[in-house]
Amino acid sequence: MFHAYILQCNDGTYYVGSTNNMERRLYQHNNSKAGAHYTKIRRPVTLVYSESFPTYAEVRRREGELKRLTRPQKESLVNKWGQAPF
Repeated sequence: MFHAYILQCNDGTYYVGSTNNMERRLYQHNNSKAGAHYTKIRRPVTLVYSESFPTYAEVRRREGELKRLTRPQKESLVNKWGQAPF
């Protein structure tokens, strides 16, 4: 299973990514020297949104869609996700 996700960084900004292991990737964003430079300098980060997909192609498509959203659109997704489990 693959996951598209949104993280909220310590400075309040959002980071969008995808992975096949959410637990490992969140650990990397918060603790590893390897990985995304953007989150490395904005730690700690918190998982605020996630969707699951059966294929790599689908998750990459959705990641691209999430990256193109405006901040208010991302905030809307985050708020809905926090209210109801998906």
